Amino acid sequence: MNKELLDIAQDIVARALKHGATAADAMVYERRDSSISIRQGVVEELEQSEAREIGLRVFAGQSSAIIAGSVLTPEARTRLAERAMAMAKLAPPDPYLGIASADQLATQELDLDLVSKTFPTAAELKHLAEETESLALGVAGITRSNGAGASSSSSDVALASSNGFAKSYRRTGFGFSVSVIAGEGTNMVRDYDGTSANHFEDLDKPEKIAASAADRAVKRMNPQKLPSQSVPVIFDRRVASSLIGHLSGAINGSSIARGVSFLKDKLGQQVFTPNITIVDDPHRLRGFSSRSFDSEGLATSRRNFIDKGTLTSWVLDLRSAHQLNLQPTGNGSRGLASQPSPATSNMHMEPGEQSPEDLIKAMNKGLLITEFIGSSINPATGDYSRGVSGFWIENGEIKFPVSEITVAGNLKDMFMNLTPANDLIFKSSTNAPSCLVEGMTIAGI
Repeated sequence: MNKELLDIAQDIVARALKHGATAADAMVYERRDSSISIRQGVVEELEQSEAREIGLRVFAGQSSAIIAGSVLTPEARTRLAERAMAMAKLAPPDPYLGIASADQLATQELDLDLVSKTFPTAAELKHLAEETESLALGVAGITRSNGAGASSSSSDVALASSNGFAKSYRRTGFGFSVSVIAGEGTNMVRDYDGTSANHFEDLDKPEKIAASAADRAVKRMNPQKLPSQSVPVIFDRRVASSLIGHLSGAINGSSIARGVSFLKDKLGQQVFTPNITIVDDPHRLRGFSSRSFDSEGLATSRRNFIDKGTLTSWVLDLRSAHQLNLQPTGNGSRGLASQPSPATSNMHMEPGEQSPEDLIKAMNKGLLITEFIGSSINPATGDYSRGVSGFWIENGEIKFPVSEITVAGNLKDMFMNLTPANDLIFKSSTNAPSCLVEGMTIAGI
């Protein structure tokens, strides 16, 4: 618990109530960041920053306003409260906005192990980036670096509300990556790899990241184009998480309330095959977005939004739950100067039984996607079109790299024709194993 930040948050809420607010909540945020980027052994950018800011939301009946500031003296807090109330009195009423009732509030603070015991110095981050780049450049076929970087962060967040809620949490984060180029002239290709974690000791080793980035780049040399056709497509694990992202957008309560989701009529229905389960787990230890409570003070819980292929719930904050006459799911998320909105935490697709290699071996011909280049996706209809690069598969083997092609389909059909592999790894807040999707259209030459 960060008592100092909590005291500030509770104090400004009290000042808002004193100035006429019918309800109020405040978020205080303190963050320390370091990052470094290098190219060919030369430092290109080195940044270190520290910030402490506050976001205050006030209500005047059904009207509300939100304001943020970085000066946190008692006088500044009073000015923020006054300005926020002046804005709220001019704002149009919104019958769906409000703060949580006392019985909805989180009462427990779970130990989710979000703070690293090791925190690297700027010099250690520099060495990490340099070592990773140097190792990648030493791989045969790599001609130059496209840049390497490393970063660290530590953040404290405190939330207090006039309903009596007052809690805080801290998390740390670290990462490093490298991007390299293989080939020369018009035959240059690029690829990358990286690692990130809450705990510094959980990061992959530089040798692994360097070898992976270099291997990916070398394998992409001399890409070919493909004729237009319809084939099965494998989304490599590195890009398969985008499919989960499209799902989370489609079941976002705000989109459902506005009627702009291609899944708006599918609650309680089968939208994937029965072998698919997709989980949002805010309590995963060392998870990238783990939390005991959401940004409205509601308790969080593990939830299968897709359970054996069936869509079980929308992703709801308080406002969208009120709009849909449902109970919130503890998925409120907000910035300092923005109203809460629905958002998932640690979302993943449960792995299947086959390895990616098994999926490839079973294909007569098809496409393995390893990178996206732009997109055109209609969230209201599910129409899907993305530029991609990757590898062509024939007779169960990867034959050659491909580029300058587009894959297209509809997300409703893609979800119902999806088979997950068994290679799930947690590398971010949204994760999926490699996924086979049958019957997609390739637009090529």
